[in-house]
Amino acid sequence: MSYQIIADSCGDFTEEMHKNSVFRSVPLTLEIGSYSILDDEHFDQLDFLKRVKESPVGPKTACPSPEAFQKAIADSDAEEIYIVTLSAKLSGTFQAATIGQSLYEENAGEEKKKIHIFNSNSASAGECKLCMEIQELKEAGKSFEEVVSLIEKECSEITTLFVLESLDTLRKNGRLTGVKSFLASALNIKPVMGAVDGAIVQFGQQRGMQKALKKMVELAVEKAGGVDAVKNKRLVITHVNDPERAEQVKADFEKAAKFRDIVITNARGVATIYANDKGIIVAL
Repeated sequence: MSYQIIADSCGDFTEEMHKNSVFRSVPLTLEIGSYSILDDEHFDQLDFLKRVKESPVGPKTACPSPEAFQKAIADSDAEEIYIVTLSAKLSGTFQAATIGQSLYEENAGEEKKKIHIFNSNSASAGECKLCMEIQELKEAGKSFEEVVSLIEKECSEITTLFVLESLDTLRKNGRLTGVKSFLASALNIKPVMGAVDGAIVQFGQQRGMQKALKKMVELAVEKAGGVDAVKNKRLVITHVNDPERAEQVKADFEKAAKFRDIVITNARGVATIYANDKGIIVAL
């Protein structure tokens, strides 16, 4: 059966995914004071980072409307629709998608599509990873029901960690509920953070970015089940405007363990806001 994979724009698709009609992105809105743009194919990362740096007002995001998801479903000719959203604990996007599905079904008439919405319990690299694995399962001939079961399990087990140069945006937007409030910035302390049940928590900290990234690699492999467990896993690394750092993180992971696949992708608008310039997010 034909299928479509829809994610909100925090999914941070690879360039190949953007070019593949199987994938579709529903954009969030990015705001810096009175400046507002959609997080779509026109997003200019360098211009946006410059605006953030120059603005006295912190940036923020607004989730897509239910009607945006309704339209994405209605516009698709596919018989099966898989929707992947930001963690429901971080954004209203999952709720918007759920309402959008209801609106579509109320007005669909005789047209019937199989639709499932996944709360990723993650963001960015995690959403990208889930979307890639849905495609892989469909290309392997899995049924709608099999895909839903396997990806829901993946959502409950996904390991997402990140290290950021700056926590200002996360702090200003109230996303650091589970993170210790004291951060010794004067000592260049970098926390290693991640998602637990879709909420952000701190797992550790190191002095300096390089040590923090290496600690992130160590913790990611450990939390994913260890060296033997990750042999069959895909690792996705998302960077914000720093491909060289992403390549170094990839090399550190390759030294730590063997993976089935390692994918690097650049952030679009939502992850650029919250991870800030030079941030690194990983999911496995």
